[in-house]
Amino acid sequence: MSLRVVVAPAPFKGALGPAGAAAAIAMGVRLAGHEAIEVPVADGGEGTMSALVAAAAGRVIDAPARDPLGRPITAGFGLLPDGTAVVELAQASGYERLIDSERDPEATSTLGTGDLIRAALDAGATRVIVGVGGSATTDGGIGIAIALGARVRDASGADLAGTGADLGRMAAVDLAGLDPRLAGLPIEVACDVNSPLVGPDGSAHVFGPQKGASPDAVLRLDAGLANLAAVLAAQGLPDVAHAPRAGAAGGAAGGMAAMLGASLTDGGALITTAAGLSAALAGADLCITGEGRLDTQTLTGKAPAAVAAACADAGVPCVGLFGQVDVPPGIARRMGLVAALPIGRVVRSLPEAMAATADDLAASGADVAGMWAAARG
Repeated sequence: MSLRVVVAPAPFKGALGPAGAAAAIAMGVRLAGHEAIEVPVADGGEGTMSALVAAAAGRVIDAPARDPLGRPITAGFGLLPDGTAVVELAQASGYERLIDSERDPEATSTLGTGDLIRAALDAGATRVIVGVGGSATTDGGIGIAIALGARVRDASGADLAGTGADLGRMAAVDLAGLDPRLAGLPIEVACDVNSPLVGPDGSAHVFGPQKGASPDAVLRLDAGLANLAAVLAAQGLPDVAHAPRAGAAGGAAGGMAAMLGASLTDGGALITTAAGLSAALAGADLCITGEGRLDTQTLTGKAPAAVAAACADAGVPCVGLFGQVDVPPGIARRMGLVAALPIGRVVRSLPEAMAATADDLAASGADVAGMWAAARG
């Protein structure tokens, strides 16, 4: 019997974006003789812009921006037909913009993401979605605010540059110079984690080390983020110190919520909805999702968990394909997956495995569809 299979993967980081992963799995499904409907997804991290641009037949616009260390670059943002701009923080302020020796969240800033938001306004955006995964920064979003016209000052009244190290020196923020086009503009921050801004589960402690922060730097950054929250609250802005998702992207999510009036939302749910996953699942026999790695963080707002939740609502079984599966037994079923399968077919080095991702996904897609059809008789 022929199956109708929805293919809704997130990126396989460093190997394939969501559209490429969907195309590879769909090729395998079709080779097995079944129908495949491609719905690339993301969760606010890598692939967010491409997933939404593909879903809405939008376009990518290149604009001048600054990288995490303030160097001039060209980066892209998406513009959809309804006037929604999709700004992916990692495009300008991402971890992969830096080499290993440059990674230092006390020295980096989100200025470039602010540059892209301003460029989106110049292009006529009437709504902005900011995907905040993959950051190289822990600046609480002060770089974004400065790029959009805010001034962040120390106790002497001197302007600060907007780096992570400046958080501890911050004494006031002046929002009077913010771009007037931001007034009333809906800004939705698509978060891929639920972390609060500060504390042992906060942005600096959980994500600082992977961005290059030493143990002492983690403590300074956490204290700086606490200072940011206190300064903003003292000026009558929302207190975001312990707000869910405020710690995403080194606190950029919380900073945008407090200083720009942005709403923080589950990136996986936002993007699967915008991509039309629910409509695609109507009448489907099976859904195949996946991403580069399945671990316990996948449960906290990542795209495969959002896809599995949508499948549960639609009554469609969901299978996950992953480059690596690193969870104890039972976690995949707790996510709502019928099965979580690694795609590797032979023992390879990591670079070799990444180079073979498309072929492995196609083979796995064919196997899953074929086994599912056989099981259904």
